[in-house]
Amino acid sequence: MTPSQWNTLLAVLRGELLSPPPVAFIMDSPWLPNWAGMTILDYFSSGERWFEANLKAMTEFPEAMFLPGFWAEFGMCTEPSAFGARCVFPENEFPHAAKIVRSVEDIDRLSPPDPRTDGLLPFVIKRLQHYRPRIEAAGHSIRFAVSRGPLNVASFLMGIPEFLMEIKCNPEKIHQLLRLTTAFIADWIAYQRECFPTIDGVLLLDDIVGFLGEGDFKEFGLPYLKELYGKADVSVRFFHNDAPCRSSAPYLHEAGINLYNMGIESALNDVRQWIGPEVTLMGNIPPLDVLAAGSPRDVADAVAQQFASLSDRRRILFSCGGGLPPGVSTENLRAFLWAVTEARV
Repeated sequence: MTPSQWNTLLAVLRGELLSPPPVAFIMDSPWLPNWAGMTILDYFSSGERWFEANLKAMTEFPEAMFLPGFWAEFGMCTEPSAFGARCVFPENEFPHAAKIVRSVEDIDRLSPPDPRTDGLLPFVIKRLQHYRPRIEAAGHSIRFAVSRGPLNVASFLMGIPEFLMEIKCNPEKIHQLLRLTTAFIADWIAYQRECFPTIDGVLLLDDIVGFLGEGDFKEFGLPYLKELYGKADVSVRFFHNDAPCRSSAPYLHEAGINLYNMGIESALNDVRQWIGPEVTLMGNIPPLDVLAAGSPRDVADAVAQQFASLSDRRRILFSCGGGLPPGVSTENLRAFLWAVTEARV
């Protein structure tokens, strides 16, 4: 992010009303490689292609904040790889990690990974270290430590259906697993901050919280998110969950979150009512049906309708519901940015 973008983000979090309204997107491997003219595997395997793709998007759309910005990642394989999961990287499909917990007894055999040496994590750090001079020469800084969240990592290790079932069947074992993934993520975030002193934000991505009812979220989600965000002495405490949020939203401020990117199941006014006035909302134009599959006119109309529907435009970042999906065209992103520029406070 540039200094101007960072200051804009902090102003929105403080509740300042800006004109034109600010726009932000989570940008990573589902959208960026193909948009930039390369395969997903090219993007992961070449530091130069990774850097040029990120820079191209930021140069092409300077009006938008792309969060977290120059995200060095290997898709859903990043964190599971540190536990020893086998990672599969097709040429132009999303990578995935094979589960390593076949039964709850396997949890006893897991050991805490070291983010300095284990899996793909050292490669994430080295990529950013190698390209940091060029990132800064382009006017940007590394601002965020990033990780999948504790439930997400746990579900990668044992499978989503199995994880959700064992919450009911073996809750103590699930707590044991979540204590392990939470400690690992805390260490991983701390190591990123140690390597890059410009970091003043934390982004956790955890869609699994959206599959839990209120009681289960309070037991299996809230304490671990609270621990991670509570340890994060940073200005921006960013959480992504584009699964349903009705059960979890009322507790996100208590967890320490001050920026939330949600899915499309609920209108922003409803999410605001549930989450309270203190948390900045980032969303939530439909990413697939409108931003990817719609026409530029469809995109502009959706933005205008959302703007008109808002009862309070403070602490809002215009975005899509979730990260940028595959297939979003340059023309549709321009239509989004144009429509927000036309929507004056």
